[in-house]
Amino acid sequence: MYFAKEEINTITIEKSRFICYMKRIESEEEYREYLSAIRKKHYDATHVCSAMICDNIQRSSDDGEPAGTAGAPILNALKMNDLNRMCALVVRYFGGIKLGAGGLIRAYSSAVSECIKKAVIVEEYSYPLYELRLSYETANRIEHYLRKNAIIDDISYDEDVCFVFALDDEKKLETIKEYTKGLEPELIGEKTIEKVVK
Repeated sequence: MYFAKEEINTITIEKSRFICYMKRIESEEEYREYLSAIRKKHYDATHVCSAMICDNIQRSSDDGEPAGTAGAPILNALKMNDLNRMCALVVRYFGGIKLGAGGLIRAYSSAVSECIKKAVIVEEYSYPLYELRLSYETANRIEHYLRKNAIIDDISYDEDVCFVFALDDEKKLETIKEYTKGLEPELIGEKTIEKVVK
């Protein structure tokens, strides 16, 4: 699961400002580029702590905070929310009051958790993709069913009608065969679809 778009959220704890930036990434390199851009933007910040998960790669950085008080809690917040292909960067502007190790862990965790609460989270699903060529007469009988029950990828009208569609439930194939008097849709690949989960 990952965010539909970049999210930014700010919290203040004991006069320290924590600005959390979170977005989807496709590689460690993309994470490093994003981190570099945020560091440039907040060149005067006390710390820019971060973490990322991209499939099997996980990274975190305390950026000068006491070891284990920033990067690990940020990474943990990503894991606890089942996020993948995501990075979270937390910019801290020190407010003059020391938080102690426990306070820092809570602050960095909260910065990420609050940002996650704001986000639209999506998940990718892969479905089988089919092609079905029909006469106009048969196509008229099934088009309404397909528009309601399948994920239409393409419809082309030539000498016959060609539907390209994905199905989220194999049982629907039987209904399609009934409508087409036994014609079997041809499996041509798969279609990945993003669905909003939160």
